[in-house]
Amino acid sequence: QVQLVESGGGLVQPGGSLRLSCAASGSIFNIYVMGWYRQAPGKQRELVATINPGGSTNHVDSVKGRFTISRDNAKNTVYLQMNSLKPEDTAVYYCNARRVDHLFDYWGQGTQVTVSS
Repeated sequence: QVQLVESGGGLVQPGGSLRLSCAASGSIFNIYVMGWYRQAPGKQRELVATINPGGSTNHVDSVKGRFTISRDNAKNTVYLQMNSLKPEDTAVYYCNARRVDHLFDYWGQGTQVTVSS
């Protein structure tokens, strides 16, 4: 069982920045793809970014150049640095851990990000 705990959400003005953190309960990054997803009110959950065991990252087009996923293996923590935030980035952000063979899939509890003036 893997536990994921997100933190770092909050209220920020348009153009501002936030850094989300996702602390995993163990050293899992060598066999799990870590990802950030988000769900806005009335919409389906969508992928934001992933980082695989080799360290390769992927960001969806809507956040490219503004958001960056990274990880600290020593701290068992994944980050999502969010810059130039827009009101449309408002959502609950979830951390996900998916084992590379897809047999296990874990979610955090989510953290609210609100972008508003």
